[in-house]
Amino acid sequence: MRTGRLIGSGRSADVFEVEGERGWVVRRDRDGWGDASAEAAVMEYVRGHGYPAPAVRAASRTEMVMERLSGPTMLAAFETGEIGAREGGGVLAGLLRALHAVPGRGSGDAGVRVLHLDLHPDNVMLTPDGPKVIDWSNAEDGPPGLDWGMSAVILAQVAVGGEVYAELARETLVAMLDGNADRVTEEGLAEARVRRAANPTMSAHEVQLLGDAEELIRALLH
Repeated sequence: MRTGRLIGSGRSADVFEVEGERGWVVRRDRDGWGDASAEAAVMEYVRGHGYPAPAVRAASRTEMVMERLSGPTMLAAFETGEIGAREGGGVLAGLLRALHAVPGRGSGDAGVRVLHLDLHPDNVMLTPDGPKVIDWSNAEDGPPGLDWGMSAVILAQVAVGGEVYAELARETLVAMLDGNADRVTEEGLAEARVRRAANPTMSAHEVQLLGDAEELIRALLH
């Protein structure tokens, strides 16, 4: 299989066209970060339970051949006005609720569910078939409160950062928490902050924002 042009890059991976095959792309991890085969297994598991994740054709530790999705990310759709913050926050909440209806893998504990742990507007593609969730590299099984806490912390970091997306992120966070405040547990929020601080892709500035981000979330929960 030969790769074509580069069509996207994130913090830890690049995405290429598959030469001669329009319906598939190759996502290649940089610097050996992550395990694409483990990520692919999670994606196929949740797809088997009806969750909107891209199909996977093949995977190794550093590469994944996956379905090519059409449509913008939610973040890009915010920029063009295709979707508003209120609607976007509702979509994120719905995706979290739907994911936590998927039972954990190999656990009989009803409180253990599949968690994405990086669900935010840039990891949701708005396709003609509806929203689909990408980038499952952080996924694991655990309590849903941790997943809600992670999404809230990610949005709140942007909201308190004072940069271009700050107000948009705040409005999205408010909408995501509307009617779902009880899903963000004390334990989940505390663990989310610890994990976010330990994330090797975080800049020093982003880590410094975590205290203010947590304060914002707590203010919105009460």
